[in-house]
Amino acid sequence: MQLAIISDTHMPRGNRRLPDECVERLRSSELIVHAGDLMTVGVLKELRSFGPEVIAVYGNVDDADVRRALPERVEFEVAGARIGVVHDAGARRGRLARMRAAFQDADAVIFGHSHTPLHEQDEEGFQIFNPGSPTERRRAPAHTMGIARVGSRGALQFELLTLEPPRGWSDVPA
Repeated sequence: MQLAIISDTHMPRGNRRLPDECVERLRSSELIVHAGDLMTVGVLKELRSFGPEVIAVYGNVDDADVRRALPERVEFEVAGARIGVVHDAGARRGRLARMRAAFQDADAVIFGHSHTPLHEQDEEGFQIFNPGSPTERRRAPAHTMGIARVGSRGALQFELLTLEPPRGWSDVPA
């Protein structure tokens, strides 16, 4: 099973839109995960229009309608893997252990907020993954998203993808 993972889309803003490769990956996945900061319900509706089920949480810049539509955190199981999602995983120092404690039954936690891609794993195999942002890279070197593959017996593998922004597009608000 393949999951497409995004966060921190911050749309609409200026001429911002999801890069074409991101949309293709979202449509071809079996599940879409968004780790918060959509901004409006319109973005959630757009994601749902791509076909796969959408699992999402709200972030710190999401409007009241998004906060009513989505939980602050969620846990779900897919193909034997238990995954938690939260927008803000807190400070870098101690993050892996903190997420392990906050999502005790999870094999992995997906988060956003920093716009900085990250993948870490502890000695027991527990993982945390931040896909960065497909639309607003901030201090990250590129626009990014993630893919997760869940194999036999819940084996979970994350991959970070670098995205090419659309021609003439800027992640700086107009």
